[in-house]
Amino acid sequence: VKYATTTGQKITKVLIANRGEIACRVMRTAKKMGVQSVAVYSEADRNSMHVDMADEAYSIGPAPSQQSYLSMEKIIQVAKMSTAQAIHPGYGFLSENVEFAELCKQEGIIFIGPPSSAIRDMGIKSTSKSIMAAAGVPVVEGYHGEDQSDQCLKEHAGRIGYPVMIKAVRGGGGKGMRIVRSEKEFQEQLESARREAKKSFNDDAMLIEKFVDTPRHVEVQVFGDHHGNAVHLFERDCSVQRRHQKIIEEAPGPGIRPEVRKKLGEAAVRAAKAVNYVGAGTVEFIMDSKHNFYFMEMNTRLQVEHPVTEMITGTDLVEWQLRIAAGEKIPLSQEEITLQGHAFEARIYAEDPSNDFMPGAGPLVYLSTPQADLSTRIETGVRQGDEVSVHYDPMIAKLVVWAADRQAALTKLRYSLRQYNISILLLHPAVEED
Repeated sequence: VKYATTTGQKITKVLIANRGEIACRVMRTAKKMGVQSVAVYSEADRNSMHVDMADEAYSIGPAPSQQSYLSMEKIIQVAKMSTAQAIHPGYGFLSENVEFAELCKQEGIIFIGPPSSAIRDMGIKSTSKSIMAAAGVPVVEGYHGEDQSDQCLKEHAGRIGYPVMIKAVRGGGGKGMRIVRSEKEFQEQLESARREAKKSFNDDAMLIEKFVDTPRHVEVQVFGDHHGNAVHLFERDCSVQRRHQKIIEEAPGPGIRPEVRKKLGEAAVRAAKAVNYVGAGTVEFIMDSKHNFYFMEMNTRLQVEHPVTEMITGTDLVEWQLRIAAGEKIPLSQEEITLQGHAFEARIYAEDPSNDFMPGAGPLVYLSTPQADLSTRIETGVRQGDEVSVHYDPMIAKLVVWAADRQAALTKLRYSLRQYNISILLLHPAVEED
């Protein structure tokens, strides 16, 4: 099967610039579509599952991701050597890297993602907020200005009204973020946030936002194509988090009324159109107890939790990504995208329960999983005997279940989790990623 693009390009071979479960996930769809897959691997991943699954595999350097999975030059080199027409970046690593998207374009390689301008605009919180406000998408009240003096920031906090959130403009993963309950603790929290931001992002510019009490993290899956179309595939609730990392996600959002669902979807589509979005993206909203929602940020890539959306819509979003990247129109119109049942995803991590669930790494001595079927998916990139590497994210797998309603899906999730049996020799702490 070949897909012609607007530029007449075809995708018959795709390089997956990633590792672990997402690399395996993309390869499964590529295989189904008759598209050849090319894996890249670091020295640490030489014997890993994604390498075995691919049609071709190339070594790209030492274990640290800086020298392998984040090396743009090496990845482009492999794409050319293997004659892959496209690169799928997965999530994390180079998926939201403006420079990489531009480099692919220069080299005549299809980057399976949005145009670099959309990545750039959405990657800077202050820019994305002003674009969204202009597009009529509700935005949390805040200050995203140039004047970074302590005095100015403090005045704006007073104007917005406490509690407020101080956030690093370049932030992510909860770093450089502080909640300030009253004026008297403002200065101290600001200084602390600035120090952390400087260390993490080498940039201590801050923004101030109204803090939404008892917030819910509700995000909408969107898709755009090269023909100016954009659709949404309903919402996911990802409020169950630990250390600002999602651990359980579900779709659709529980207790969300149809009229709120419609408004959410429409706002997300406006957001996508405002940046001429192409491919898979996620518009993240924060929702208060009265179901008012406000734009938070846009993730310009496929998300870890995309399978819950696939389960309730009966779609294959990676297939959509490949088709759209090849210049096709979105496979379904908005009216044709229907919501059925309820799905949950639980992220299975290598963690040490006796040490505050801190991420760990080491050999996977024993692994038995629930039985996969039409309503149970196990997305993984490791097998028994493999090593959970100290160099990368400690997620072992994602367990995804579907049932006719939320209660049944929860029961199924509990049952399936109990069937998981994992034994890891935790040798060292691991790194935490997105």
